[in-house]
Amino acid sequence: MSYTRDEFAPAQSFSVAQAATDERVAFIRRTYAHLAAAITAFVLLEAILLRTAIGESFAVTVLGSQLGWIGMMVGFMVVGMIANRWAQAETSAGIQYLGLSVYVVAEAIFFLPLLYMAANYAGSDVIPMAAITTLSIFTGITAVVFVTKKDFSFLRAGLGAAFAVAIGVIICSFIFGFQLGLLFSFLMAGLAGGYVLYYTSNVFHQYRTTQHVAASLALFSAIALMFWYILRIFMSRD
Repeated sequence: MSYTRDEFAPAQSFSVAQAATDERVAFIRRTYAHLAAAITAFVLLEAILLRTAIGESFAVTVLGSQLGWIGMMVGFMVVGMIANRWAQAETSAGIQYLGLSVYVVAEAIFFLPLLYMAANYAGSDVIPMAAITTLSIFTGITAVVFVTKKDFSFLRAGLGAAFAVAIGVIICSFIFGFQLGLLFSFLMAGLAGGYVLYYTSNVFHQYRTTQHVAASLALFSAIALMFWYILRIFMSRD
């Protein structure tokens, strides 16, 4: 799929809510096609990393060091912000796809220690069950937006505040050495569901018709956040 410079120029883009029906449908299809591609690439990358000595060594190193976790989290947040900015660069399709690609790779690296621990120390069904649960919840929330067509953009401030508090709690857990516990995982999974609702609503109402790459990255980030904490919930069941 290729685009000319003019198709990505700000003057040529307008919100999905204002677009003609065929353009709106095309935007939604492109967004979810890119989301599916991002998820597929993430799965393939994890499968490769979990089967290599380098991947195993990295996971073990991070799992054995609190500073390793902190460094990886900070690094991921920085890379994520850069990748998201690139994905929104409407003047260049190449930069958009670079942003999405970098974000998927960063997520794969960030998930590696947790998936390594789940694959080696939890039941063999834990990862598949967490993935199925995550996709089922995502599908249900998406269906709600598709059916109601309600604009949930008002959730932005509340979600941002809740996420900032969550980051603060995570940082404090590293500093003071306390466990976040199962309740925190449930709360974070719920927060991720809120982000899925918010970003899916934006696909229908807020994004411009040239922002399918940025929209797919946003949805992927929310699914990844949900999967992380649902996986932790399944891992804690024993």
